[in-house]
Parts: sequence; C-alpha cells; structure tokens
Amino acid sequence: MLEDLTIPSSLRGLKSKKVLGLFIILAAVSCARVRWLPPPRVQTGLASWYGPDFHGKATSNKEIYNMYDLTAAHNTLPFGTDVMVTNLDNGKSVVVRINDRGPFVGNRIIDLSFAAARVLGMVGTGTAPVKIEVLGAVSPLPFSPACCVQVGSFVVKDNALALQRTLQEKYDGVYVSIFRTSYQTYFRVRIRAGDKNDALRIAERVSAEGIPVIILEER
Repeated sequence: MLEDLTIPSSLRGLKSKKVLGLFIILAAVSCARVRWLPPPRVQTGLASWYGPDFHGKATSNKEIYNMYDLTAAHNTLPFGTDVMVTNLDNGKSVVVRINDRGPFVGNRIIDLSFAAARVLGMVGTGTAPVKIEVLGAVSPLPFSPACCVQVGSFVVKDNALALQRTLQEKYDGVYVSIFRTSYQTYFRVRIRAGDKNDALRIAERVSAEGIPVIILEER
C-alpha cells in the first residue's frame, strides 16, 4: 500500500532538482476499448504523465493528487489496483497504484504521476511505449533490511548488474533484489540502509547525482 507522504523537513533545504529525484514509499500501485492479452493480465501501449497542473486536486477516487506519489490513471482497472509498468524503450520499471481515471487522449493506455514518469525516464519525452501488468500473486520476497534505497528496476539482468557494479564503487551494501510476477522477472538494484534516517542520507547522495530513487520501508 502506498501512502501519501510529504517531503521530510531534512530535505526541504535541498535544491528543487534534488528534491524532484527523491520519492518515498512505504511497502509491509481513453475511453477506447481496452485490449488485454490472455492471463496474466498484461496490456501494452502508450503511456503519458501528468503533474503540476493537477497537483493538489481531487482524483477520480476522491484522493488528493500528489505528483510525487507513485500513482496512475487508468480507464478500466479498479481503484487501488497495483500494476507494474515497464518502459519498453529502456527496460526500467515501477509499481504504481491506480487512483484516477484517464488518459483521455488518443491511444494512450495509462497516465502516470510525475514521480512514476521520472523513475521510468520518460519525463522529457512526455510519452513512452509501456507494458503494464496487473499484480496479483507474486513470489515471496527474500529477507531484506528494514529500510533500503531502490535505485533502479530492470527486466534485463545485465543492466541491473552493470548499475550495481557502478554503485559499488561509491556505496556499501549494494545488491540486486529479484521480484517475480506470473509474467516477468524484475531485477531491482538497492542499497541497504540501517534505518530510515540512514536511508534518507543515502537517498540525498544518490539523487544529487541526478538518479531518481525510492526509499522503501518493509514492515
């Protein structure tokens, strides 16, 4: 379940560019006819994103839209559904929660929050071809520390290992967490943290290098 969080006071002094690269989640996701592939439920098409113009306004499920949350708009999926979104141009992926309706333009199949679009590397382009998979039963996660900083999620293992090697030159505790769904295996590059404050310090360092990160607290 993803919760609406404000930016911690420890980050308010950061430059806006740094803050935009830092997103925090707690972990314990057109009116045209949607065409789904056979189970597991997977859809491919064009994704877009929406941000400042809608920030602070009510979504279709009556939440207040926060462009820094990992959420998305979809025209048919039930509110609260978690989906894995993969950018087919670069293999990056992110889990978002459906809390709004849309998009209402052309053949786009999902409208992502700014935070999700930044993780997928599509803020500059505005749109990107994506695959979205509804998350149901997933494999149990291996033991991991209470807090960690996720720096990337990939469908290509070699890309994750390459990022891991790069980060290991500057950070301790860099590892690859494997996340399997019924359709795909994802390789998530993470940095171990002792507690939430430690995770925030690591996240500040990484985001200062222009890399979008997610702080995960596993309960």
